[in-house]
Amino acid sequence: MLTKDQTYYTVNNLTAESALQKLKEGNERYVLDHVEHPHEGAQHRVDISKGQHPFAIILGCADSRVVPELIFDQGVGDLFMLRVAGHIADDAVIASIEFAVEHLGTRLVIVLGHERCGAVMAAIAHVFSEGKLNSLISYIEPAVKAGQEIKGDVITNTAKAHVNLIVETIKTTEPILSHEVKNGTLKIIPAYYRLATGNVDFL
Repeated sequence: MLTKDQTYYTVNNLTAESALQKLKEGNERYVLDHVEHPHEGAQHRVDISKGQHPFAIILGCADSRVVPELIFDQGVGDLFMLRVAGHIADDAVIASIEFAVEHLGTRLVIVLGHERCGAVMAAIAHVFSEGKLNSLISYIEPAVKAGQEIKGDVITNTAKAHVNLIVETIKTTEPILSHEVKNGTLKIIPAYYRLATGNVDFL
């Protein structure tokens, strides 16, 4: 059992609202090409070597074009990153979020979808594989129907529906995350990244 006196335990004192504002400001710098590249120096590595205090948890896709540290102009130790194709929330991902919330004090979770997500397109096309791809697509299939029922581009609609479904999955996971959400001490927000412009839309 993890204890609060272990060296990697550091309470983050940023509220969810303050953390979200930092992400918005960082994304604006990225879009305008005014990035600061914070927290990348040798001294910073030393400063955080005994404990981490990420101010936000980002559940994002493994797509090579979607790199949250760059998109939000943040540095080493700023973000607790979880990246998996289709930004699915299986047990391992949920457990990782619980760790950051309960033991690192992080108050904000962003579920970051994006344009032209390969996993989403595979689910829409019902592409099946002899390998493990099927198990990943099964997490996205519930969003396909929702995406098809909305006017507009089915890929975009499905991607956004999938983000929202993952947010609801995380919010209702008992006992840790649902308790924090109900108490107002944790916010879980859907977001959507536009590949060409670099803009992040918070849904």
